Amino acid sequence: METGRTGVGASLIALDWGTSSLRGFLMGRDGRVLDQRANAHGIQNLPMPGIAGFEQAFADLCGDWMAAHPGLPVVAGGMVGSAQGWREAPYVRCPADTTTLASQAIPVESASGSRILIAPGVLYDPPSGPPDILRGEEIQIAGVLADRPDWGRDACMVLPGTHSKWVEIVGGRMIRFSTYMTGETFAVLCKHSILGRLMPADAAPAEAESDAAFAEGVRAAQASGPGDFTHQIFAARTLGITRRMPAELLKDYLSGLLIGHELVSGLGHMRNELHEGRPLLLIGEGALCRRYVRGLELLGVEPTDRLENTAPRGLFQFAVAAGLIAPAGE
Repeated sequence: METGRTGVGASLIALDWGTSSLRGFLMGRDGRVLDQRANAHGIQNLPMPGIAGFEQAFADLCGDWMAAHPGLPVVAGGMVGSAQGWREAPYVRCPADTTTLASQAIPVESASGSRILIAPGVLYDPPSGPPDILRGEEIQIAGVLADRPDWGRDACMVLPGTHSKWVEIVGGRMIRFSTYMTGETFAVLCKHSILGRLMPADAAPAEAESDAAFAEGVRAAQASGPGDFTHQIFAARTLGITRRMPAELLKDYLSGLLIGHELVSGLGHMRNELHEGRPLLLIGEGALCRRYVRGLELLGVEPTDRLENTAPRGLFQFAVAAGLIAPAGE
């Protein structure tokens, strides 16, 4: 996929490099995206194994940008900095902000002569609980705070996805967060468990029916007690077997149940922090975020705002913090 035009005044190439996809952004001096591209060359789907695969993926996506704008700085965030990435950028500890990320960034020299600065992830390691990590979401958060520094004073940010993140922001820094494997659990249950056998792959239920099944799942999660989760997910089979729910709605029910459990837990952990006036922000892909908005609505909570792709702005801000480019407007 490719959109936009390269134009003039380019100041940065920014890469959002995940597990399954690679997205590139050619950015102007004011932080705007001049051109963008994406392909499936995430770190687990490179054109060839090893370092050569990263080199080839980078050249395929950005070669003409580099030729048109020699010497342009390049930054990257996401799984490209993991232990399985191009070069590992070790986690920095909470509390952390964009300046912290920039101070611990790791450079890699490409065969083309470009120097790529890779952002580290973030580690939350409380003494009274297990550790947790971010890798890529910290860049999205940096993008939000670059445009809305007022939200950085005190906010909760929820980033739905394969591994959903609930992040507390105080004083412009990430101070703690929790990860929920909601999206991955949903995929595994649908594809690799007995639940999926009743779920038609080509189901296209009416929107109202889909919403009703999703809402039933959320309400079941809301009414659950300790240890109920694995019992409740079996209902995604028994509701179909007894024909109390049409097969084409079982995925929606399961989605509501899983998202509902995440929301109940996340809101419970944040209960004391979600005081009146504190922003609750959703960041991520539109359709999935809309489900979270609906789930929150069913639980009596209204998010402050919903934002989609904040990674380009975050990568730009990371480059500014690293001293690679001047802040927008200078």
